[in-house]
Amino acid sequence: MEWGRGCAIFSGMDEKRELLRHTLATVAYRAARALNDAPENFAGFDGAGKQPVAILAHMGDLFDWALSMATGNPSWHNSAPLAWADEKLRFFTSLSAFDDYLASAEPLLAAVERLFQGPVADALTHVGQIAMLRRLAGCPTCGGNFYVAAIEVGQVGEEQPAPVKPFP
Repeated sequence: MEWGRGCAIFSGMDEKRELLRHTLATVAYRAARALNDAPENFAGFDGAGKQPVAILAHMGDLFDWALSMATGNPSWHNSAPLAWADEKLRFFTSLSAFDDYLASAEPLLAAVERLFQGPVADALTHVGQIAMLRRLAGCPTCGGNFYVAAIEVGQVGEEQPAPVKPFP
C-alpha cells in the first residue's frame, strides 16, 4: 500500500481483495436479512425441492471451499445439514474464516475473480433462494434499500445493522 494525498492507495491486488471482502460483508448482510426471525419450522420447508437448511449447509460449504482454494489446498465437502441454529452458526463461521484470511497478509493462492465468480456469486444466489422460500412459506422478510445499507468490510457475522430504509 502506498500513501498519497492523505489516503491509502492500494495495489491492484489489494483493491481486488478489499472489493471481495466488501462482497462478503454484503453476503453476510443479505443472509442475515433472509435468515433472521425465520420460524424454526422454516428450516425444513419443502416448497421448491431443496429445504432451506440444506441450502444453508451448501452455503457454508461454499465458504469452506473458498478458503481452501485461497490457501492453495482446494477441497470440496458436502456437509449433512445440522439443526437450523447450528447451521446458521456454521455458515457465519465459515464466512468469517474466509474473510479473516482475506484480511491477513497471507498470500492469496487463487484468483480473486475465480473466487468471486464461483463460491461468492453462488452464495448470493442462494441467499435469494432462501428469501424467496421465506415468501413461499408464508414468512417473508422485510425489504430494504440495500444501496444505503450500513455494510462495512469485515462485518461478516450474524449480527448486522438494522436496515437504513426498510419497507414492507
